[in-house]
Formats: sequence, structure tokens, C-alpha cells
Amino acid sequence: MTTCTRRAVLFLAVALAILSSAGVANASPLTDSYPVQSLGNRGSNVRAIQGLLRAHGSAIAVDGVFADLTRAAVQAFQRGRGLSADGVVRATTWEALQVSTRTGSTGEAVKALQRMLNEKRRAGLPVTGYYGSATRTAVEAFQRHYGMTASGSVGPVTWRRIVAHFDYPSWSDRLCDYSVGNGTANWGTGAAIAQLEAAASRFVTLGHGRVALGDISFEHGGDIPGHQTHEQGLDVDVRLIRKTENQCSYGATWRSSSYDRAATRDLIKAIRATAPGHVRLIYFNDPVLVDEGLTTAFSGHDDHLHIGYCEQAHPLTAYAC
Repeated sequence: MTTCTRRAVLFLAVALAILSSAGVANASPLTDSYPVQSLGNRGSNVRAIQGLLRAHGSAIAVDGVFADLTRAAVQAFQRGRGLSADGVVRATTWEALQVSTRTGSTGEAVKALQRMLNEKRRAGLPVTGYYGSATRTAVEAFQRHYGMTASGSVGPVTWRRIVAHFDYPSWSDRLCDYSVGNGTANWGTGAAIAQLEAAASRFVTLGHGRVALGDISFEHGGDIPGHQTHEQGLDVDVRLIRKTENQCSYGATWRSSSYDRAATRDLIKAIRATAPGHVRLIYFNDPVLVDEGLTTAFSGHDDHLHIGYCEQAHPLTAYAC
């Protein structure tokens, strides 16, 4: 079998896996299950884990990076609870970590809750660790948003749904939005969004311009026009970098004279470096970058990168690391 034939077979297998898994996801709400977090992840859900570990007596810092110290703290917690001490935060570990809170509650679990409401729903709460009227109002708003009874207290179901809720990028001097047809489709998992933001920060420090994001997913996942994927909050479209670095306003293809291959290569390397073990693929058809092993050729990807992030033990095989 030739190299080209092997590539074609591999691309087809990956595509069929993604397409076959898409229908399964529609059977239930996509933002209603605990996301599996592990070494290499970043973001709001990692901060929640760290905050809840602190609520159980750990001294771990809340920095949003699932590095070796966080894995060790998770393993210590798992051993203490009689769980498999693999350092991976699955549903059983999330359930053991979560602490029910209500008006009058105090401590690290309340801080974790307040941070999550700020990050997932832009609640604007001061992170005080005190569950007062403002926190209750924000919880009630979240519960109504999810179609729940607005009890104002946070038990197992509300915790799960806050953690599972998708996150939204912070548009800044690092990131811009170029969405043309699905302008509300910039929502992704907490890890995907944070990993993108970290990659954009690294890219900017190299002297480049902003990273232009296209479609990711809708706020609660589900079918999205013009895409066969982008339902899990883990698929991200990113414009190519232009020599004039005005990719926030204009696109390019890898054949365009305006296309900056060197800068696009830097971006791809930043994306991979800031999500170690959590990038399952990057589709893009520049044959030079394909030959370098940085991207995979796939039909329809001449003018943008398609980043496919993954999670440990994701229920859909196509999204499992």
C-alpha cells in the first residue's frame, strides 16, 4: 500500500468515526455529563477541581492547569476515598469532590462555585467564599437557564450541570471572532477554551497577531449548520495567519500569496504545546505542514485549521484521547 493510499484510508476511518458518533450524542443533552479531566487539561473545570480539592483539605493552588501537582493531589484524594488512584477525574471522582452549598455556606467549595458561575455564565460575583444573596441569585438564574427548579441551593445535579456547561472565549488582544454564519457558536468545553486561550497567548508572545476563531459549538451542543461535527465543544475552526496579520478581518487559503506559512506553523505548534495529550487531530491541507506531520489533509480544509481536542475516556470514541 502506498503512502498516499494509507493516508486516504486513515482519513476516511477518522471521518467515519466522527460521523457515526455524532448521532449518538443527540440522544441526551450534551452539557449534562461531568467532563473527564486529566493531566494536560486547563481551564474553568480544572479550577473547579482544584477548588474542591482545597475544600477537602488539599493545599493545591487554583491556577487552572492540570499539571503533576494537581494529578498528585487528585490521586491522594482518590486513595482517601477508596477510588482508583489514577489521577483522572471522572464522574465518580467529581461526585466525591462536590460539596452541597446553600445560603450561609462558606469556604473553598463556595469559592469554586462562584468562579464557575463567573466563568460559565458571566455572573460577576466577587469570589469571597461566602454564599450570600448575590450568589443565590446567580445560582437561581443558572437553574432557570437549565430549565431546573430555581431552588437557589447547589446539590449534585446543579453541580454537575455547572461543571458540564460549555465555556466562552474572552475576546482580547489574543483572540478575535470571525464567525460568518453561526455567530453564537463560539462555545466549547472549559478545557478547549482555556487551551485555545493559552495557545493564543503563546502565539502572541512570539510577536504574532491575534488568533481568529470560527465555529466551535452552540452553548449546549447539538446540530450546527454547515458542519458534520462541532457538537461536543471540542472542534474548533481557526483562520490561517496572513502575512499582514489581519486574519481577524480577512481569510486566506494555503495557496494565497497572503498566507504566512511560518506563522501558521508557529500557531499549530502552540496549539499542540498548550494541550499536551489532548489534541487528537488538526485538519489543514498545506502539503508542507502535512509532510512535517503537523496537520492532516482533509477535504474542505484549504482555508482554515480544524482543531480536534479530546478528553480521556470520552463516551464518544472519536473524541477520546
